[in-house]
Amino acid sequence: MILAIDTATSFAGLALYDSDTVWGEEIWYTNRNHTVELLPRLNRMLNTISVSVSKLECIVVSHGPGSYTGVRIAVAVAKGLALPHQIPLVGVSTLDITAYPHKNQPLPVYAMAQAGRKRHLIARYQWHDDVWIQTISPFLTTISDVVVHLTEPILIAGEITAKEANYLQEKLPDFVHVVNPIHRIRRPSILAEIGMTKLNNQSKSDNNLEPVYLNSP
Repeated sequence: MILAIDTATSFAGLALYDSDTVWGEEIWYTNRNHTVELLPRLNRMLNTISVSVSKLECIVVSHGPGSYTGVRIAVAVAKGLALPHQIPLVGVSTLDITAYPHKNQPLPVYAMAQAGRKRHLIARYQWHDDVWIQTISPFLTTISDVVVHLTEPILIAGEITAKEANYLQEKLPDFVHVVNPIHRIRRPSILAEIGMTKLNNQSKSDNNLEPVYLNSP
């Protein structure tokens, strides 16, 4: 059983997953209450499925970029659970989780997350030589800057408001395609799947995992 933890932004999530079944999954809006909400929800999920921490095969965590507090809490909790029980630990980029469900379509994907003060974190993904990769590393920008600099048709997924989506589509109707809200939110079960694949492809646990920030605290 794999535990996935994601509190990188105001939207948080937990999942218990194996290669056959999503045994539990929860996504909620934290309103910056990551500290008080994460552990009670985690304990409830483990108790509901009757799984103890010591029986987990892997813990996967979204280690950023994202909010300073949210990313720090997720990594700290993941390490606190994994290291005493010698459970493999895997870190996954927040924006990798957002982009992954949309890899089977032809357009490049702009994965987005809210960064505060009307800014967004964005990374670009597409297929290259039959491999799904991040082709532009995460960067901070604004919706108005996207309008100025975008030169290609893209699919936008992630944390973008209806007002922002409408603005982009009005300004760049031939370039911007925005994923339906139901399908653009980060899912912790996707985080778990990415983490399981990553663990199978690497030789050791990410025991020295550190948060990734693009924004100052």
